Amino acid sequence: MKKTLALILATTVLTGAAHAQDITEFRIGILGGENAQDRMNSYSCLQDYAAEELGVEVKLFAPADYNGVIQGLLGGTIDMAWLGASGYAATYLQDPEAVEPVLVKVNMDGSIGYHSIGFARKDSGITSLEDMKGKVFGFGDPNSTSGYLIPSIEIPAQTGASMKSGDYFGEVKFTGGHEQTIVAVYNGDIDGGVTWADAQGNWEDGYNSGALRKAVDAGLVDMNELVQIWKSKVIPEGPVVLRKALPAEVKAKMTALVDGLHERDQECAYGVAAGETLGFQPVDHETYLSVIEARKAKIGG
Repeated sequence: MKKTLALILATTVLTGAAHAQDITEFRIGILGGENAQDRMNSYSCLQDYAAEELGVEVKLFAPADYNGVIQGLLGGTIDMAWLGASGYAATYLQDPEAVEPVLVKVNMDGSIGYHSIGFARKDSGITSLEDMKGKVFGFGDPNSTSGYLIPSIEIPAQTGASMKSGDYFGEVKFTGGHEQTIVAVYNGDIDGGVTWADAQGNWEDGYNSGALRKAVDAGLVDMNELVQIWKSKVIPEGPVVLRKALPAEVKAKMTALVDGLHERDQECAYGVAAGETLGFQPVDHETYLSVIEARKAKIGG
């Protein structure tokens, strides 16, 4: 796979170099999930490697919500980002020529899927969706795959009710991001919430990777005080995307850099990939066709 990727990248460079224009800076967008400073800290090593590789200043952007990254990619003010599958679908549906998916995170078992995880405080007595009836359920961001899109499709299918406040849940509340949801549940501000995880490894660790693992690493929660109450079907992990308009050699260099990050610097890769992984592997648009259709159906509804 690595050799195949290298061949593709080399071909891309050779065929695209003649048309490339120099860049003066490179801008990496970081989706919400934890507070802005923690996001910047997790990506600072990648920022340094990218600056060294490209020979230009590399800037990090951590907008307050997912849409900030999406609009940055669409408007050309962000060059690269690791999007969720729904975020990629949103970008693609607004402009199919804006970005291209190049890499996807690989779980410890070699899979490239993850789950939306519903959870509550253990001392709340809530152990299932049925127990959430009439209570406050928190969701991260309208553009989050696991934090809203997939739950908004799968949960009504299970409950037979809509996601509107007062229909099944007492209130459906947007918290602003994964970390906000986790902290709100942990502090008892809301009764339950959803976030993302690979659902591999140990619950007490926050699983191997995902928002729960990052919250544990940051010392925000003790997983022994939380309980899982729901798990979605497997969701395709979101892609690392690059703006299509970038020079071919810039795209090739950044793809190779992220692809080799796990072998080069495991601590850096841990921060960027939100936990323990096997690194990244190539991915293409076809992987996200089902999520794009789900997003279209949701918008249409």
